[in-house]
Amino acid sequence: MQNELTDKKLYKNYLNGDNKAFESLVLKYKEQIIYFISTYTKNTQIAEDISQDVFVYVLLNKEQYDFKYSLKTYLYMIAKCRAINYIKKEKKTNNIIQYENLCIEDNNLEEIVFKNEENRKIMKTIKKLKPEYQEIIYLTIFQGFKYKETAKIMDKSIAQVKGLLHRAKKKLKQLLESEGYTYDI
Repeated sequence: MQNELTDKKLYKNYLNGDNKAFESLVLKYKEQIIYFISTYTKNTQIAEDISQDVFVYVLLNKEQYDFKYSLKTYLYMIAKCRAINYIKKEKKTNNIIQYENLCIEDNNLEEIVFKNEENRKIMKTIKKLKPEYQEIIYLTIFQGFKYKETAKIMDKSIAQVKGLLHRAKKKLKQLLESEGYTYDI
């Protein structure tokens, strides 16, 4: 909650003309947003470009942010929309990307985010999950979004998010156990 208050304070400062406040927000969320987008695009360079679009959108539409929501949730919603729009555009230009088969593949970014061996093994197992399971695990477990925020990002009801998360955790636990890990999720 303290973090959210800080984000909102920085954003208010930005609205009052403090460009350094916006730069602080970009630095705080840039890597997280790039990683999130790369789960859709499977390409870090494209994810970096789209993340820039996300922050440019916020710059150009600075009055659209509703302070009753978390700024982090707002940024992730924009990022998800931009990533899906990119995928749709690529499909139309015959560079077909099968959304259903998307998974996290950028090992360089994973090295930054998951430094120790156990986490890499867990991430490798997470890649075996279907994309919807990967997304909900990333949002709730790694990013710490609440059900309400996750529901908004994923465009689902809170009940759907709870059910999906339960199924994703169950499937992940089965996969981890089948690979010889005992990991409590």
